[in-house]
Amino acid sequence: MGGGRALLAASVISIQNSCFTYPACQNCCSRLSLDSRRFNCLKCGRTGEVKDAQYRYRLSLKVANTNDLFDITVFGSCLDPFFGVTAENLQRYIQDLNQLSGETNKDASPGVLVQAVETCFIGKRFIFGV
Repeated sequence: MGGGRALLAASVISIQNSCFTYPACQNCCSRLSLDSRRFNCLKCGRTGEVKDAQYRYRLSLKVANTNDLFDITVFGSCLDPFFGVTAENLQRYIQDLNQLSGETNKDASPGVLVQAVETCFIGKRFIFGV
């Protein structure tokens, strides 16, 4: 594709990553670096307490049109209608479920969520702005 923005009609072949949210800097939307108490944005330098970190959607997909395969990542609140909640609330649910199940990776998506996302997206056709 050329240098400008374009629309791509393509079907989702697979979900590339099972982590659907990430802690995002509210200044520049970059991934925050988290430790046990603090967050830090390596791009713009914003810092704060981990409890105040906000989450954003990040859905990595492999898609195909009639001619080519593409790796596409969809970010942000445009995914709210598909998940039915904001990324912040979904992350809270994931952490609560993981705590109840004893999962040690607090950001790991439960298998049932991964299956639901696959059912919602795989085989469906969307128009992507690229």
